[in-house]
Amino acid sequence: MAGQAREARLRRKDFPRFISIATRWGDNDVYGHVNNVVYYAFFDTAVNRHLMENGALDVATSDTVGLVVSNSCTFFASVAFPETIEVGLRVERLGRSSVTYQLGVFRAGEAAAAAQGRFTHVYVTRADQRPAAIPEAVLRALEGLRVAIPPPHMI
Repeated sequence: MAGQAREARLRRKDFPRFISIATRWGDNDVYGHVNNVVYYAFFDTAVNRHLMENGALDVATSDTVGLVVSNSCTFFASVAFPETIEVGLRVERLGRSSVTYQLGVFRAGEAAAAAQGRFTHVYVTRADQRPAAIPEAVLRALEGLRVAIPPPHMI
């Protein structure tokens, strides 16, 4: 859209945690780069891998789970198979029953994000899908991801 401002491009230094993800053959589209919908899978993988590695999520038995209620992505540069990308992860907002992450997709050795987005989990009880407080184990896993985030800078 003409005249619409874009978010400033995030940099590696903006993220306290990185998750490496190998792109797959099927991620590329007919234009020779990773298709836009795959970036949402990168976000989902990075967040859930962080939670699992920190003992905050057992996908089979956790009584409380985070459901994605919102996500977005802004693209700056392409990535393509067979690259291994790194997804930067930080917490933008933490509420009683929800958390919004900011994520950056980085090509190997590059300081600026190729793409960046937001991903919001709302926590619910698995049994009845009713909103629930974020579990203590999840809060502990998020501690190192909380950073002071300045207001968005538009370019």
